[in-house]
Amino acid sequence: MTWLITGGAGYIGAHVVRAMTEAGERAVVYDDLSSGIAERVPEGVPLVTGSTLDAELLSRTLREHAVTGVVHLAAKKQVGESVEQPLRYYHENVEGLRVLLSAVTEAGVASFVLSSSAAVYGMPDVDLVTEETPCLPMSPYGETKLAGEWLVRATGLAHGLSTASLRYFNVAGAASPELADTGVYNLVPMVFEKLTDGEAPRVFGADYPTPDGTCVRDYIHVVDLAEAHVATARKLATAPRGTDLTLNIGRGEGVSVLEMATLINEVTGYDRPPTVTQRRPGDPARVVASADRIATELGWSAKRDVREMVTSAWAGWLRSHPEAGRG
Repeated sequence: MTWLITGGAGYIGAHVVRAMTEAGERAVVYDDLSSGIAERVPEGVPLVTGSTLDAELLSRTLREHAVTGVVHLAAKKQVGESVEQPLRYYHENVEGLRVLLSAVTEAGVASFVLSSSAAVYGMPDVDLVTEETPCLPMSPYGETKLAGEWLVRATGLAHGLSTASLRYFNVAGAASPELADTGVYNLVPMVFEKLTDGEAPRVFGADYPTPDGTCVRDYIHVVDLAEAHVATARKLATAPRGTDLTLNIGRGEGVSVLEMATLINEVTGYDRPPTVTQRRPGDPARVVASADRIATELGWSAKRDVREMVTSAWAGWLRSHPEAGRG
């Protein structure tokens, strides 16, 4: 099969492209390079620069590269920004998906994998979040991901498209330094940034009903995440037309913010204990995935631990922030 990977020059997308090609699948990258980096695309993999809102370019790309499956990662993904710019997020994340799905169905593509998010769940009050946990997103970003799942599922049922929506939990780590996350939006790079700037990391609230009072999250290594995409793609390629899957991608293990900050200090060689500040509005105490369904459906489970995530992410951070290594 030939897989079109939208957003394939981004942090997660580049790892998916690498995993797909290493598994022997043919890949084509489609990315507007607004946040993606062209150099992340492996040699020999075609790169088409364009927006998912460009119906003509999408149709031409699907046709010229004889695409048989799509992995759709291209999207705006900052929760805070989505609150400030909801119209932009709905336009790019939902309308962009609609335009893409229209091109996909017209081209007769058989399989479609959507990059979704645990943000669809909102603040679940459960020990383990299953795929049946009610979805109550708390931001326009989460809403667009849930609306995207609905749109993908409905399109699959109407047009005989095999589909999967993958709900990512907290992604970290890197396969190699050049593929590391360059954004500072998630906990690991945010702590790295504080340490590099000579400041103590911040912990937002230490009075949650958790073992150490700080929020607990489920972290997944980006390489494990990418390998889950390969497993999903291969499942859909052999599944009956109209198959629909919704799968959590996590480790099923919780790590607190304080535990993560302590581990980061240990791995980086710094010694700056975090300072506790007030809670952030909307932060749930605990969000940890149940990974049972993906194990049953795909035979997939995460292999890499949190230390591997931090160590590989730190190597990537040092590549772009060499001064950080002088601690």
